[in-house]
Amino acid sequence: MNKKLLAGLVSALLARAVFAFEPFQIKDIRVEGIQRTEAGTVFSYLPVKIGDTINDEKAASAIKALFATGFFKDVRLEIDGQVLVVVLEERPAIATLDFVGLKSFKAEDLKKGLRDIGLAESRIFDRAMVERAEQELKRQYLSQGRYAVDVKVNVTPLERNRVGIKFIVNEGEVAKIKQINIVGAKAFKDSDLLKLMALSPSGWLTWYTKNDQYSKQKLSGDLETLRSYYMNQGYLEFNVESTQVSISADKQDIYITINISEGEKYTISSVKLAGNLLLPEAELLKLVKMKPGDVFSRESMTETTKAISDRLGDDGYAFANVNAAPELNKEKRQVAFTLMVDPGRRVYVRHINVLGNTRTRDEVIRREVRQMESAWYNGERIKKSRDRVDRLGYFEDVTMETPAVAGTTDQIDVDLKVKEKPTGNISLGAGFSSSEKLTLSGAVQQENVFGSGKHIGVQVSTSKSNRILSLSHTDPYYTVDGVSRGFDIYTRRTDTSSLSVSSFTADSTGGGVRYGVPIGEDDYIFLGLSADHTNLKTGTFSAQRYIDYVNKFGSASNTLSSTVGWQKDERDSLLYPTKGTLNSVSLEVALPGSTATYLRGTYKHQRFSHLNDTFTLALTGELGLARAYGNKEVPFFKNFYAGGIGSVRGFESNSLGPRDVLTGDFLGGTKRVTGSTELLFGLPGARQDRSFRFSAFVDGGGVFGEGEKLSATNFRFSTGLSASWNSPLGPLKFSVAKPLNKKTEDKVQAFQFQLGSTF
Repeated sequence: MNKKLLAGLVSALLARAVFAFEPFQIKDIRVEGIQRTEAGTVFSYLPVKIGDTINDEKAASAIKALFATGFFKDVRLEIDGQVLVVVLEERPAIATLDFVGLKSFKAEDLKKGLRDIGLAESRIFDRAMVERAEQELKRQYLSQGRYAVDVKVNVTPLERNRVGIKFIVNEGEVAKIKQINIVGAKAFKDSDLLKLMALSPSGWLTWYTKNDQYSKQKLSGDLETLRSYYMNQGYLEFNVESTQVSISADKQDIYITINISEGEKYTISSVKLAGNLLLPEAELLKLVKMKPGDVFSRESMTETTKAISDRLGDDGYAFANVNAAPELNKEKRQVAFTLMVDPGRRVYVRHINVLGNTRTRDEVIRREVRQMESAWYNGERIKKSRDRVDRLGYFEDVTMETPAVAGTTDQIDVDLKVKEKPTGNISLGAGFSSSEKLTLSGAVQQENVFGSGKHIGVQVSTSKSNRILSLSHTDPYYTVDGVSRGFDIYTRRTDTSSLSVSSFTADSTGGGVRYGVPIGEDDYIFLGLSADHTNLKTGTFSAQRYIDYVNKFGSASNTLSSTVGWQKDERDSLLYPTKGTLNSVSLEVALPGSTATYLRGTYKHQRFSHLNDTFTLALTGELGLARAYGNKEVPFFKNFYAGGIGSVRGFESNSLGPRDVLTGDFLGGTKRVTGSTELLFGLPGARQDRSFRFSAFVDGGGVFGEGEKLSATNFRFSTGLSASWNSPLGPLKFSVAKPLNKKTEDKVQAFQFQLGSTF
């Protein structure tokens, strides 16, 4: 059989076919050398077929097409008469893909990632792809700070043209930051500057924070933090000259050197406005956060330009731009600023588009929006709208964008994008505290029933002293004006025998209706009406006052009560506030016809002041007062109590105030005054981690009985340290306190804690 070689490897073809031949018409095509690949697959990739006339150009195209499939290691075309013979050498297939030495990653996760890029068992072996996988695996380890990682790849030939691939990994240890040096710092101590940075040398807590592991992104953030700090202290010409990151020979220790140039400290000589102001200059000057003689602060300058831009935005100028142009006087070390104001065009909102809500109805979101369609753009209303939608609690993320309308110069749309989160919750809980001991609880809640924004909840608690079964329903928009309405039904058993107060048992069943009426963006008035039936039981160890009350009014107590309240919450966070205030007032009135007629009011005030990036000052004060009317008495189970981790720490829970003369048990009282001053700060070394918070505190308070006057001698004070941790097991609170004016009869408790968990 005479055969003429048409072409060889692709490299020869790319250079130019050496063997030319006379074109001929293909009578048949034969494929040789394939084991796994079907002949039909080869024919589908061939650009020629039976009946075609083949020449040098078509032969080269056929070889290129077959090589491009990636299935073949070698491709040749031969002629046998008028038969085109395609001779193929297949690439091996991957039989096994294994990893040895993995600790930081799961083999299953790596295999899945490699499968997505085409490297998997039963796939065609491609050495270039294996090399890329090796480099990517190294890169993943380097991003974890494992600079000593070693990755080797063994490719083992197997029978039936297959290979086994094994990645052998020696992870090595994570390299830790040994030292950070700041060169050129004169105005501030190195230790103070290092405290500003997220990165830090290894310390006693860095095993948790991972701040001793080098990251290029973290270092960039730290450099910007240093720049901001200096510029906020007047160093207008501060500059980071260079940074060097080096690693020890054993690739275990990292050394970082930061070279800075501080420059001179500047004060402000003048601030003036220029450009198209639109508003009275006096009004805009009130928004300027700096005045002549102040030390320059980039933070204050940023706040100034933002405040002016936002003020113009409130009048419809959505794209207002304010730039600060400095004029330096280096001799006097002063800087004068000219704020150039460019309001741009006034625009109005064409459409408000709600996007991303797959379950929540549009109207539930739109009723929180304060920006109106076809109205002038208002930046404050846009922000308020986003905040109100976010406070619904139905979404993981809420963002608002204001794209310009194509083809116009004075219109924008508002795109309100939300990301839904599950709003139903079925949970079991367990808790333990120094006063309640073990507590079991359960709850079924749906905060957004069928996307309507309505709430339904069932709660169960098995606390030894307070067992509860309750059902609640709330419609936050019972009316279009935002008036809410809710219903509550409950059954509760209170047993104080395990507490330090005088023992009694109260079995209560009741329910009520409540309304909330908005009177401002952050202000609500609450109204309610409820009915309660309580059966009281006293025993041998009950206080004589309790026994006398039951003998006088009976063991069955029926109460029809009305409540009214007001709350204004301006805190910046519910969990970890740093600024803002909370004020709340509540009054409960037992109406005529009840077994006992009384008034019971409470007032609470909290104020948080941001001192600096480390410390927050918190002031809390609470007042409580109960009075009877109509020749009745305040029910003893409505008394106020104080003492413990919730009020005056260092004293046993509920142990302040009047006591029974015979049993010595604590009775509570009709008046309560408590207060606290706390200096809040994060965990030392935790930097930006807010899950752990310390406080140094001074508590004070007292409880007073009916007819007893408030007396400074009956107040108790304590001081100590407290901590709260939002741990993986649940919220944990504990305190160590020392009473400042303990008396002989007081019961103290230096260490107090409370742990709750949901699982």
